[in-house]
Amino acid sequence: MDHTSEFMKYNILFIFILLVNHKPVSAQGALPQTFFNGKSVVLVSADPSARPIMTWEEVADSVHNSLVKAGGDPVAYFELEKVALSEAVQTDFAKAFQQRLVKNIILITRQKNQMNIHVGSFTGDKNIIPSKSLYGITGADIGAVTGQFASIGELQPTQNLLVLEVPEFLSISNTETTSNLKFIPQNPLNLDVFQLGITIEGSSAETGLLSYFRYDMYGKSPEVILAEQAAQKAGIEQVLKQEYPYEIEWLTEAKSEAELIQEKVQFLLVKVEGREADLMKSMGLEPRTDEAASRIVVKYYIKLLVREELYIGPEWDADPDWRVALNNFLKNLKK
Repeated sequence: MDHTSEFMKYNILFIFILLVNHKPVSAQGALPQTFFNGKSVVLVSADPSARPIMTWEEVADSVHNSLVKAGGDPVAYFELEKVALSEAVQTDFAKAFQQRLVKNIILITRQKNQMNIHVGSFTGDKNIIPSKSLYGITGADIGAVTGQFASIGELQPTQNLLVLEVPEFLSISNTETTSNLKFIPQNPLNLDVFQLGITIEGSSAETGLLSYFRYDMYGKSPEVILAEQAAQKAGIEQVLKQEYPYEIEWLTEAKSEAELIQEKVQFLLVKVEGREADLMKSMGLEPRTDEAASRIVVKYYIKLLVREELYIGPEWDADPDWRVALNNFLKNLKK
């Protein structure tokens, strides 16, 4: 066999190995043009059971260079779960992002079997992102996704020139925020006079768009979501029948607060989920410091629409099981 034939055989074998080992990466949506001409904040959600084990900060460190090579200007990194704790927390973060003239939100979701990078425009309000349908790249692992994302910069010139060489992890101080949404450790009055609105998670009435990109939420099929919503509604109804004697209104369509008030819905039942110590601190309480501080719990509270007040009840009643948490909260409403 001559050298040319040997060389061709080697090349064919090399290409075959590349194809076998290639991990497909898929992309969807359109990247906002502000990505190439404006600051971006990066929100990271990392599954602790994914392998190799990486903290969210380590995931941030692994993606930073690719975000810069793509033409972005990632100015700060935060753990998504802390930003998405509650409407009040999101409102405060949104205010801080506004002050920093942020234009884009980059969402990093690392799951057991896949890695995702999404980019959306910053809305400037508590929603943070405009919708769940954002530009996104999905692949099997960090290397595949970051490599694909970095290649964006080869095709599109960027105006972001003075960028950070390493990721910066910031904290938002209370002095930066002017949110009127504050938690009150009491029960609201007049629940017997006005309807209590209850949103179904995943419906258009729910504003928690960021939670969709949590590692434990992202990628669920419509069928699974609908089944979970039906089970959730049935479970809530069961608890309400036992513990809540007043009128309620199920909310499945997006409505403004003015429309809800006009329809005699002055109260909203709000469910938040996060690490217990984080939730307690965000609600103005002294966070617990024992082993349970890091457990993921559900907390309910009631929002009074007309005065933007958030009532968390007279006693801390969060629990890992949402049914127990709801039952505890409704029982405390009677105190």
